[in-house]
This record gives sequence, structure tokens and C-alpha cells, in this order.
Amino acid sequence: MSALEIALLLGGGLTAGVVNTLAGGGSLLTVPLLVLVGLPGTLANGTNRVGVLLQNAAATWRFRAEGVSGIADALPVLVPVVVGSVVGATAISQVSDEVFTRAFGVVMLLLLVPTLRGAGAGPRPSRRLPPWLRATLFFALGLYGGAFQAGVGLLLALLLSVAGEDLVRAASIKVVVILVLTAVAIPVFVLAGQVAWGPALLLGAGFAAGGELGARLAVRGGERVIRPALVLAVLALAGRMLGLY
Repeated sequence: MSALEIALLLGGGLTAGVVNTLAGGGSLLTVPLLVLVGLPGTLANGTNRVGVLLQNAAATWRFRAEGVSGIADALPVLVPVVVGSVVGATAISQVSDEVFTRAFGVVMLLLLVPTLRGAGAGPRPSRRLPPWLRATLFFALGLYGGAFQAGVGLLLALLLSVAGEDLVRAASIKVVVILVLTAVAIPVFVLAGQVAWGPALLLGAGFAAGGELGARLAVRGGERVIRPALVLAVLALAGRMLGLY
């Protein structure tokens, strides 16, 4: 690989790692970068998962070091998400990709509304969802993640916010959940020969640094840093899914 390609992967991974930790959707940058340096789409998709794994591992460690570990709070969320992911990965969808992506874009914008309502100063009132509704929502998230993947971290952050978590804790829980889901998925791509290890490790180094930096920014900047990143990421991904650009 050329020096320029190495710099692109390291820099792209760093940027995407910060974006993924604060909000989500960073892979919209890194997968095209992998294609740009010569990987076919399927290989780029599998290779990118290695970076996502390292980013979430680094972010999980940094959140814990900063005293905001989301590991314990992630456990009840993991069960419905993982079950939904397995079902979503094996089920045959009856909805066309175009209809689904447009509907998903609308859902993202709707979920942004209650998140924006918490923009004022001071603690938000508790609005925990009933356990059955919480489990249903996160099962649905797993279905989406298993079937489609793109934007799952961003949707998870929004659902956690709607479920009553503050945005800092939501970010710390999100990285643990994505870490587990990615760790489960990667062996599939490895066995299929869809991981290019050279680019994967270069991108992963940038991703890990971005995850560590993003977690620092999340804890020390709080919601005033996370909220604008979340809003911009939602608008960017929803706009793309709605076909606005």
C-alpha cells in the first residue's frame, strides 16, 4: 500500500472511531475508503468489522477507566438484541430494500425528537420504559442489525436515550453492545475469506485511537458534546436513506 493509502486508512479510522463512539454511522466513511484503496465491496464490509471491533473495545475500556462503565447496564439489553440479531440474519424479509431504508430514515428522525427534548440544562426526569416494551424495542433493533447492519449503533444510541438513559451512559452501553455483536459476526467474515488483514489492522489502529478519544470526549464534554454529534449523524444518515443525496 502507498503512504497515501496508509494515511487515509489511519485518518479515516480515527475520524470514524470518534463519530461511532459519540453517535454512530462512522462506517459510512470507512467502507468507501476501503473500496477506494482497492477492496471489493464484500471484502470491504468484512474488513471494516475488525476496525469496529477494536474501536468498541478501546471505547469500552476508556469509559470504564473514566468511571462510566456500561457493561452492567448492557447485559439486559444484550439478550433481546442478540436474539433479534440471530432472527434478523436468518429471516427472509418481505419488504424491498428501498421501502425499508426510507422507512428507517423516517424512524431515525422520529426518534431524534425525544432526544432533542432533553437539550435543556439540568437532569432529565426519569422516563424508564416498561420492561416488556424495552425488550421489544431492543429485539426489533437486533432484527435490524442482523438483517441490515448500517446505522445500528446510531439507532441503539437513540433507543437508549428514549428508554431514559442520559447520553453519556447511553454511549457507554452502546459500545459494549456493538462490541459483542461485532465479535459474534467477525468469525463469519473470516471463514468466508472476507477480511483483508493488512488494511483491517491499519484501519483498526485508527479506529481504536478514535474510540479511546471519543470516549474521553463523551465523558468530559457530556451531553453538550454528544448531542450535536448525534443530531448531525442522524440527519446525515436519514438524509441518505431518504434519497436526499
